[in-house]
Amino acid sequence: MKARRWIVVTVLALVGIGAWYLRPATGETAGSNLFTYPYSVDDLPNGLRLVTVPTDYPNMVALYIVVRAGSRDEVEPGKSGYAHLFEHLMFRGSENFTPRQRDDIMKRAGADSNATTNQDRTTYYAVFSKEDLDEVMKVEADRFQRLKYAEPAYKTESLAVLGEYNKNSAEPTQKLDEALYETAFTRHTYAHTTMGYLKDIQDMPNQYAYSLEFYKRFYTPEYATVLLVGDVTRERALDLTKKYFGGWARGSYAPNIPAEPPQTEPRTAHVDWPSPTLPWVAVAFKGPAYSDTARDKPALDLLSPMAFGPNSDLYKRLVLEEQKVDDLGADFGNHPDPELFTVYARVKNVKDLDEVRDRILATFARFTRDPVDQAQLDATRSRMRYSFALRMNSSPAIAAALAPYILLTRTPDTINKVFALYQQVTPGDMRTMAAKYFTDNNRTIVTLTPKAGTK
Repeated sequence: MKARRWIVVTVLALVGIGAWYLRPATGETAGSNLFTYPYSVDDLPNGLRLVTVPTDYPNMVALYIVVRAGSRDEVEPGKSGYAHLFEHLMFRGSENFTPRQRDDIMKRAGADSNATTNQDRTTYYAVFSKEDLDEVMKVEADRFQRLKYAEPAYKTESLAVLGEYNKNSAEPTQKLDEALYETAFTRHTYAHTTMGYLKDIQDMPNQYAYSLEFYKRFYTPEYATVLLVGDVTRERALDLTKKYFGGWARGSYAPNIPAEPPQTEPRTAHVDWPSPTLPWVAVAFKGPAYSDTARDKPALDLLSPMAFGPNSDLYKRLVLEEQKVDDLGADFGNHPDPELFTVYARVKNVKDLDEVRDRILATFARFTRDPVDQAQLDATRSRMRYSFALRMNSSPAIAAALAPYILLTRTPDTINKVFALYQQVTPGDMRTMAAKYFTDNNRTIVTLTPKAGTK
């Protein structure tokens, strides 16, 4: 029996609402889509998008509101860290609900509610019983349209962010990443981390007026996507979204994000850590932006576990056999602009640091010359596919898996497109893309060791 496939069959215009429906297909049109839940996409006239995914998991609903505002959008000098600051400020109350009232509503709903920020987005989420959907939508809509915080509350939250920065700074990898991104990027806003520069965070208490401007710029419907997953119908979701978010006024701001010029030389940096710690090395190459049409990034996504994952030759030798490294892994996320393909290694003895760095570089170089084994490639993409599918085992898990892709293209079909590309990647593609991106002039290496004399 062939797998069922969900395909787009119609486009409707309903009172200014654009709607796309997905229905199952069989026979000659059947395929092997990874995301097989039916869903609908509705666009409100103000630019807000609603994505509804009804599931068979009873009673529970996951509400994710994805805002296309991250540290990437912080283009003004001296104003880094504000996307993350708003992850805090959005819980400080709104015109019709104090923080205590909001907390009481969420507690009565038994809601698990929180938020996260990264380079490209801020995501707010709540998981609760379907009976509370109306009230939760009402309170969420109020803070997205009518956030209200006095200057003293603003200063309290900005100081809390400084405390969070100081706490994170006790972790060596925080400083390692700061040095890595500031060295690798000279113009693009990826040069600063999501937390922001320390000097900017220290100045945040003085920037109450700017915070209001930041909210006005980015907390507008065209920057937001509402994602509802669980025991909910498209009709119910759309009715409530129109009721509570339909009057949200569209904005007009668009950040001018500077393009990063091509790197023309290898770069290095070093961090002296003031207390005892194991050494770290980060080896990074500028990689491609996310695409669901080009094979560049999918090829490198598949290369990552094969070259640096727990089943790789390098991992087996450095971590398991020789035990020179106790933490080794690669990081290469999906981003709208070119980002870093980075391998991190924590080395047990500083005398082995250069050797570990060189062996990581040799592994990168090997994949630029030698084609990968077809059977290994097939096994890798099979593991990636089924690992992703197995994670979608509840409504909240489905919503969490969708949120990063919603940021990129605002539709769940992105998952199907990218996993279809994984199936098309050949050993030749992997060698071609490795040779294209893993060049000396595209490389940044940062090391971190205890300062001399530290015991």
